[in-house]
Amino acid sequence: MLNQEAFNVKKHTRLIALLMALALVLAACGGDDTAETTTAEDGGLICEVTDVGGVDDKGFNASAWAGAQRAAADFGAEAKVLESQAETDYEVNLNSFIDDDCDLIVTVGFLLGDATQTAANANPEESFTIVDFAYDEGVIENNNVKGLVFNTDEAAFLAGYAAAAVTETGVVGTFGGINIPPVTIFMDGFVRGVRYYNSEKGTDVQVLGWDPDTQEGSFTNNFESLDDGRAFAQSLVDEGADIVMPVAGPVGLGSAALASELGTFSIVGVDVDGFEADSNNAGVYLTSVLKRIDNAVYAASDDALNGSFDGSLYIGTLENEGVGIAPFHDKADMVSSELQAELDQLQADIISGAVDIKS
Repeated sequence: MLNQEAFNVKKHTRLIALLMALALVLAACGGDDTAETTTAEDGGLICEVTDVGGVDDKGFNASAWAGAQRAAADFGAEAKVLESQAETDYEVNLNSFIDDDCDLIVTVGFLLGDATQTAANANPEESFTIVDFAYDEGVIENNNVKGLVFNTDEAAFLAGYAAAAVTETGVVGTFGGINIPPVTIFMDGFVRGVRYYNSEKGTDVQVLGWDPDTQEGSFTNNFESLDDGRAFAQSLVDEGADIVMPVAGPVGLGSAALASELGTFSIVGVDVDGFEADSNNAGVYLTSVLKRIDNAVYAASDDALNGSFDGSLYIGTLENEGVGIAPFHDKADMVSSELQAELDQLQADIISGAVDIKS
């Protein structure tokens, strides 16, 4: 049998243990209350459906995802992504996110236009934003889709002017992935920038792969095949081009890899800064035509999470820094101070309207 002192110690030990257990239970309950206001899930949910290039395309899907992730981090929210392997995945992925009760569903690319329209009209309580698509008035019945479009021809005009100034062969080239407006707008601007240089300097730099007047040119008809990127670039190089602008998402990575191997031509990247995104081939990029999808998605996410979302159209321009050209990085020695000054003035003239890039 226990003596009285031992009994008292054991009794007090049990009491202390009981009180500690009770304290843990109360703390856990209090922790649940705190979690309701601080967890990422309760801070909101941003959901992205990619196009077939995938979230690691080092291009527009990746840029959109970067914007969604940055918004989630800044506003205490969560970001999710579903990658589309084929166009048949668009509707499936959208419906999956509708079931997840997202605060904003981001769809990336012109090809998701129809699927986004259908989902938005069927789910008026959901907010959507779509990259590279602007709907006609009345098509979206509930003003719950924000289109994000970009005047990339303004920036591509600058890149075309620069390419015409530094080419040694007098021939540059471009090709696209699929013949759709978000692709051809880059090509339009690039060609017209070369033409403007010719008109200003009395030169005759040729552009292969696209004619903005007839809207005809070279297309791989996909955004995935690196082999096509190599083949189309090789064809342009064989015809004399020493600068190539692929407007084809990951396809362009194949062109850059070929440029690294051959060492005979440079690349103009698109969407993101190729020098930074494509580190294996960084040295081949003359510049890149930037489309700041990340900033546009970030702003739309901010609006959705903070209750100020609307379906007004966003247009990225040189003036609002929604588009631009990347630094020349390793190719800076090809760009004289005089040429840089001309590009700076040309940008100012495009913004002011003194230079009409459409004409």
